[in-house]
Amino acid sequence: MSLLIKNVKTTKYLLGNSGEDFVSVNISLKDGIIDQVSENEIQGDFKQTIDGLGYFLSPGLCDPQVHFREPGLEYKEDIESGSRAAAKGGFTTVISMPNTSPTADNPETVAFMWNKSREVGICRVFPTGAVTHGLKGETLPDYKAMKDAGAIALTDDGKGVQKDHVFLEAMKQASALKMAILDHSEDEALSLGGAIHKGAISEKFDLKGIDSDSESSHVERGCLLSAETGCHYHVLHISTIKSINFVREAKAKGLRVTAEVSPHHLLLCDEDIPLRSENDLNPNWKMNPPLRSKEDRAECVKALLDGTIDAVATDHAPHAPHEKDKHISDAPFGIIGLETAFPLVYSNFVKTDKISLNRCIDLMSKQAAELFGLEMGRLVPGTRADLALFDLDRSFEITPEFFASKSKNSPFIGQKLYGETKLTVFEGNIVFDNL
Repeated sequence: MSLLIKNVKTTKYLLGNSGEDFVSVNISLKDGIIDQVSENEIQGDFKQTIDGLGYFLSPGLCDPQVHFREPGLEYKEDIESGSRAAAKGGFTTVISMPNTSPTADNPETVAFMWNKSREVGICRVFPTGAVTHGLKGETLPDYKAMKDAGAIALTDDGKGVQKDHVFLEAMKQASALKMAILDHSEDEALSLGGAIHKGAISEKFDLKGIDSDSESSHVERGCLLSAETGCHYHVLHISTIKSINFVREAKAKGLRVTAEVSPHHLLLCDEDIPLRSENDLNPNWKMNPPLRSKEDRAECVKALLDGTIDAVATDHAPHAPHEKDKHISDAPFGIIGLETAFPLVYSNFVKTDKISLNRCIDLMSKQAAELFGLEMGRLVPGTRADLALFDLDRSFEITPEFFASKSKNSPFIGQKLYGETKLTVFEGNIVFDNL
């Protein structure tokens, strides 16, 4: 298919040059590849021509952490609905977690996830393999077999690996295969089955709290074992001051340690959790790690601004309404985030001049992809035709009807934001059109 998109704006930086300046360009796509990008008119016989109406042209985004639930939990989300949510958010590549049913701890399940995503053809969904069988933290699967089947990294996301010797052996084997370990950092001896962050709010509502040290103790462990094994250690959804400081120290030592942060940990804290009814906190604000203190949130922002954070990840975790419609102690952890991630980061950090638009895109595209050895994030001829158009000028409201996901469990419903996706193109094909 040949496609021409006219009258869009982007930055010189995203074209592979330098500079924050916007330029107006036309872009042509052919056979799934960017063919031409020009400030002048592009001539040719195109199957389709689209007027981009001055919207912002971005490389397709990359999300390092999503939960697409298939196989086994398709009532929450499946690979097709998750891919549609990704496309609506401007994402063309995502990294899917292995906490499916059955667990992706074997090459057959990993291959199924990859093959199903290619069959759906809306978004590139890279599967990960589990660090331990059944996410139980006891024995290690065949990492090489899962890698050969398509696993791009290893993680027990949703569960922390509790035994130090098991995690050490996992990092040794992962290092030998040049696979990253993505760590859900949680010491269950400290989190103790809590529902929200351990602090004044958990005390006020008499809820079991999750100690922030439950995360940082495992981050410290991961950094130390990265030094010992040479394994790429990546901290999923970092959320505490101590965790961030351990990552800073590891980076200063030159260790292969990276970290991501989710929009909700940048923008919300435990004091923001609203009441659903008297003495009943809204379970759509329950996630793991939980919304932390305002001081932790401020440190997450600082880490984003100073470069400690390598990428923004949604931790898109859909649940059915009947599951979330419980007391916050009993509801499952997790919120959705693919459709709202770019608007949240753009509205709260770019429009307020905290970070540049170029840095925003790098955090959500080029740098996120580089965590997994992937190349994307520039609008350069000869590269994959993965791109998105965003409306940076007009606000829109997040409503329950806004989402393409099967689920609606978002704390951001009701917010007015900028940066709505208008068009997403994956491998040269239009997969979301809101023009």
